[in-house]
Amino acid sequence: MAPIRTTPIALLPRRHAHLWRSISQEEAPVPVSGPAQTILTHISQYGACFFDELVDGCGLLRVQVENALAELVALGLVVSDSFAGLRALLIPSNERKPILSRARRRAAKTTIEDAGRWALVRRAAVPGTNNADAVEHVARTLLRRYGVVCWRILAREAAWLPPWRDLLRVYRRLEGQGEIRGGRFVAGFSGEQFALSDAIPILRQIRRDAMGGKTIAISGVDPLNLAGIVTPGEKLAAFAGNRVLYRDGIPIAFLSAGEIRFFETLGPADEWEARKLLRRSAAYAAPPPVPKLVASSS
Repeated sequence: MAPIRTTPIALLPRRHAHLWRSISQEEAPVPVSGPAQTILTHISQYGACFFDELVDGCGLLRVQVENALAELVALGLVVSDSFAGLRALLIPSNERKPILSRARRRAAKTTIEDAGRWALVRRAAVPGTNNADAVEHVARTLLRRYGVVCWRILAREAAWLPPWRDLLRVYRRLEGQGEIRGGRFVAGFSGEQFALSDAIPILRQIRRDAMGGKTIAISGVDPLNLAGIVTPGEKLAAFAGNRVLYRDGIPIAFLSAGEIRFFETLGPADEWEARKLLRRSAAYAAPPPVPKLVASSS
């Protein structure tokens, strides 16, 4: 077992980890391989270790340590000091090259030797933590992320998050305390909606402004990839290689599995610009020149 490019990853402050862990689904312990167990025992005894320390202290080959760390990361048992370790583990094994010299190590973008220390993931509960605190933290996080929340937003989030009925109790209480606003801020959705006070003026400004044809392309893993959730049409899978192109907040094209699909007919110049935005390539071929009409003297 090892992490792959589609493995879900959560980025959060360490001080909030106990809140998210308290609402996540705890799975039954999974047996690990012999090298992985050796590394777990070594880290438990000596604390966080660098990659070279694990190789020397565990008596394993470097490739065995690397594969064992990949297994432990996939199981959520160990963590690295930096993103470099995860990036190195996500590189397919057939694309990894040994780093033999310092010069080649500096030239390499990601090496597991430079990933910092590896430590056990802390799973001890923080005293005083309860499920109500965790649900409120998630509710506030969703508000900060989207500005306006409704039950449809949860379709974009992880399935193990608290259900809407639990979040609704928090939002109603916060509304009663005057911290947030409740109402119908976005048309076309049933059920209650809640918004940050700072989001109200922005929504009003968007309503007053005329549609100017502004386009923006975002990654499929961006939280604003709400195509098919709060906008009409099909959904775009939340993969890093996918992209969605919005025009005035409406998706008009997808880049999925390397192919571009348009949902409306565009002119040649607009289609070229859309392809350039989706592919994000500075070397994209320039559009063909438009012939000019020149008056003849004959």
